[in-house]
Amino acid sequence: MTKAWTRWQDWAEVVIGALVLLSPLVVETSNAAMWTMIVLGALIAIDGLASLAMPAMVYGEWFQMLLGALLFISPWVMGYSDLMAASWVSWIGGVLTVAMGAMAMPAANAAHSGLAGSH
Repeated sequence: MTKAWTRWQDWAEVVIGALVLLSPLVVETSNAAMWTMIVLGALIAIDGLASLAMPAMVYGEWFQMLLGALLFISPWVMGYSDLMAASWVSWIGGVLTVAMGAMAMPAANAAHSGLAGSH
């Protein structure tokens, strides 16, 4: 089995979530942008921690990719695409979150099926 707290993709997800969560401190935001980034950043970081603790939780990777997609489209949906720094944080954070989820999927599937670590 894959050991908990060792998958680098999940650590990257935690870092991405924390950076998105904290970014309203350093980029100009509207009220909608600020709360969207705080909530989605926190959810991404929490999902990363859950995936680290339970590496066989495959649905966590799907949820991660959904959160990344929501973060990516949030500048248009929440109306802050004119705030360039906040938009770029959302776009880059969203793409990286989806990428980390996709990269962690094979490891999560292997851990779920009990094949991880077998030779």
